[in-house]
Amino acid sequence: MSPAANMPVLEVQDLKKHFPVKKGLLRRTVGQVYAVDGVSFSIGVGETLGLVGESGCGKTTAGRAVLRLIEPTSGSVQVGGTEITGLSKAEMRPYRAQMQIIFQDPFSSLNPRMTAGEIVGEPLLVHGVASRKQREDQVAALFARVGLRPAQMANYPHQFSGGQRQRIGIARALALGPKLIVGDEPVSALDVSIQAQVINLLQDLQRERQLSYLFISHNLAVVEHISHQIAVMYLGRIVEYADTRSIFTRPQHPYTEALLSAVPVPDPAIRRKKLVLQGDVPSPVKPPSGCHFHTRCPYAVERCRIESPPLREIAPGHKVSCHLR
Repeated sequence: MSPAANMPVLEVQDLKKHFPVKKGLLRRTVGQVYAVDGVSFSIGVGETLGLVGESGCGKTTAGRAVLRLIEPTSGSVQVGGTEITGLSKAEMRPYRAQMQIIFQDPFSSLNPRMTAGEIVGEPLLVHGVASRKQREDQVAALFARVGLRPAQMANYPHQFSGGQRQRIGIARALALGPKLIVGDEPVSALDVSIQAQVINLLQDLQRERQLSYLFISHNLAVVEHISHQIAVMYLGRIVEYADTRSIFTRPQHPYTEALLSAVPVPDPAIRRKKLVLQGDVPSPVKPPSGCHFHTRCPYAVERCRIESPPLREIAPGHKVSCHLR
């Protein structure tokens, strides 16, 4: 196997995104929102990395910074071994085709003034791919592949259900034949039965096209079903990173334990001890010193309040950011 075959589709190192806080008439910068504060991960060919955590932990910001929909403050983002953080708009153009996104809200992400066919065909038009007739044929084929009728290409977004609109979003993401798709809570706005259909569609497409996914979600049941690896985020940092089985059977970070204990169990006969966290998530403008989680951790010691734990490997492929592990 060639070295290129072993190369990750996406490799992120120490990615940071800080937003300035401005006040006063002169709009002086008085602080920073540490939305993403040094995250690192990689995704191989045909793999799915689930990025999980509470609302406001920085998941979506990390996904958009990877795609350079927002510019990272610092860090490295490599796509197929090429560093993209310093590229100009023109230089980024071929990499835009390789990286696509499926948005959370299937309605607001679609232009209400364009037909569904125009929406799916727009990436082909922007990148100058194929003639008009060829574009129409490709769009019709994409509609059929995601479970929509080609006859619906003339309909507008408001004429579709929520699940159908998300299928349009998936077809649009597939139009340019990408290698990486970032799913920003792609099923959270859908009914449970429709969620299952969309997840199954994403898995089928992954097998067919060797797609790699960065799957952002707070729903651990969905993440367990679709992900090969899982990264758990808390207040802008990754606190645990491992394969899915290890995360769900042997969680090592107290925050991961708390997240898993909150997942509902369908069998009422099973009683599971719940780890209830005290207090609220601290502000990302003034994160706690040391370990960001120590203000809510039931096991915190003095060292946790002073020293920030590095994300270190405690078993093959299993990394955790905790002084007690």
